[in-house]
Amino acid sequence: MNNIPQRLRRQLAADPEYKICALKDYHECGGRITYEHALIVAGKQLQTRYAIVPVCARGHEVDGFQDAHTMDKDMNRWVALNRATDTELRAISRAIPYIRERARLNSIYGPYRGPCAVPPPPPNITPSLFPLYSFA
Repeated sequence: MNNIPQRLRRQLAADPEYKICALKDYHECGGRITYEHALIVAGKQLQTRYAIVPVCARGHEVDGFQDAHTMDKDMNRWVALNRATDTELRAISRAIPYIRERARLNSIYGPYRGPCAVPPPPPNITPSLFPLYSFA
């Protein structure tokens, strides 16, 4: 396991997208958010933003979830490949054609839409008319 470069780690820590499990809408989450290096290129973990996926401890099989068989590496690769552009994937495609791999995973899991957050209520809605949101 490689350490994430400090500059990239600071960028990830500042990004709100990296504070939510990327798979929260696809599995039962549990524990803290960890960073999963989802793509290996030329035998090394790819140190790019799209290749590092924020996953909860349950989905990463760390902490109390060690050996729980809750990690799905294909699903982690699916997230990473869908976050990358075609140009980025062409640049790293050598032995593995990553654009084709993304299409294969999309045929299994469907299109990735990212972790869906509950949208804020419209400003003109009163609490009694919109019970799904807390206005406290």
